[in-house]
Amino acid sequence: MNDAELEGSEELNLPVWARDEAFPPADEGFGWVDRKGHRHPSSSLDGLATTIREDKDSVVNLVWTPDSPHCRVPEEIVAFEEPIAVVRKRWATDDLADAKNRLKWVGLAVLGVIAYMAFQAWRMMNVRGTASGIELGPYAELRFIFQTVKHSSSVGLALLGFLIFAFIPWYQSQKRMREMNRKGAKSPPVIPLIRFETWLETQKAPVTWGIMGMISIVFIVQFFFKNSVQDAGLVKGAYRAGEYWRLFTAPMLHGGFIHFIMNSLGLLYLGKRMEVFARWPHVPMVFLFSALVGGEASARFTDATSVGASGGLMGWLGFLLVFETLHSKLVPRSAKRRLIGGVIMTGLIGLIGYKFIDNAAHFGGLFAGMAYAIIVFPKSGSVMRPRTTLADRVLGTVSLVVIALSGLFAILKMTA
Repeated sequence: MNDAELEGSEELNLPVWARDEAFPPADEGFGWVDRKGHRHPSSSLDGLATTIREDKDSVVNLVWTPDSPHCRVPEEIVAFEEPIAVVRKRWATDDLADAKNRLKWVGLAVLGVIAYMAFQAWRMMNVRGTASGIELGPYAELRFIFQTVKHSSSVGLALLGFLIFAFIPWYQSQKRMREMNRKGAKSPPVIPLIRFETWLETQKAPVTWGIMGMISIVFIVQFFFKNSVQDAGLVKGAYRAGEYWRLFTAPMLHGGFIHFIMNSLGLLYLGKRMEVFARWPHVPMVFLFSALVGGEASARFTDATSVGASGGLMGWLGFLLVFETLHSKLVPRSAKRRLIGGVIMTGLIGLIGYKFIDNAAHFGGLFAGMAYAIIVFPKSGSVMRPRTTLADRVLGTVSLVVIALSGLFAILKMTA
């Protein structure tokens, strides 16, 4: 049931994810639904509680009982409070153990990279000293090694990887465990946030997946052409000389596998969230507008060649921050904190990886998305998602075509 069909309903004052109809109808008796949508009957309430308690891989997504015509998240049922507390405690403990292990091994790898680069700097210093006949004092030697390690791209990338793949997961795991220990394992979870995230996972986002597909095709082609970044990236000298098409092709390229994976994860989450709430035409429009603004900011403030969809993704992030603030009844308040956390994390990553990350493009895209949301979506107290107009659909389609042509042109430039 969509928003239009619910007009006149008692649930009209609830956002779509909070309504009973947000989840599929229940079957008879008891049972649960896994994350792939498969249904599994249970013999009794106790049997369903046992399934939840023994859920090691978080496969139980929804449950149904005879007292409700629709499926619900398990946290909404009082009888499941104890098994949910048990499984949440186990998940938090396992996550923390995994995070600590990852922190240790990734940290050792980073120290290994630093030690190797320091050794290389020491060797280079000795070679230069032998060739010139000049001997440096201990302080000068240490300063030379420190400066070399400090400006090493390998060390910078290693620290960036440590932050993203080790430190942040460990910090989040520690935070979850502290909250559980402070409030108690049986503290009631934040049901609105759980309903929201569970419902959001079930929604389809074809336009987001379409943009993801276009970018993926271009990235696959990049594997076969080693000069792809120079051929179709935002080479600042070439752009300033008149090759303005690079502003369109550069967002379709990526600088490596990790860069692509990180952008893909952000694209799928932010794009779906935006497509579900702001409607599909604004997904390509904001992406294209923010990518162009981010690229222009990069061209004005940096000289290094840049590639990647980050400008468009940051535009989505900025858009959602403003849109969900101006339409505060559409999403639970706690869900917005994840978006704010995304901005903070992006800032930290940009600070640590400033030598490799195009911060100008990131923040240019972020502000472009925020400006778009302010102009196009004025403040509203309604729980209804905005409807699309004919102009929205036309402009959204044109933006999608432009993105697709940008990817095609990038491939032609790489293969020419």
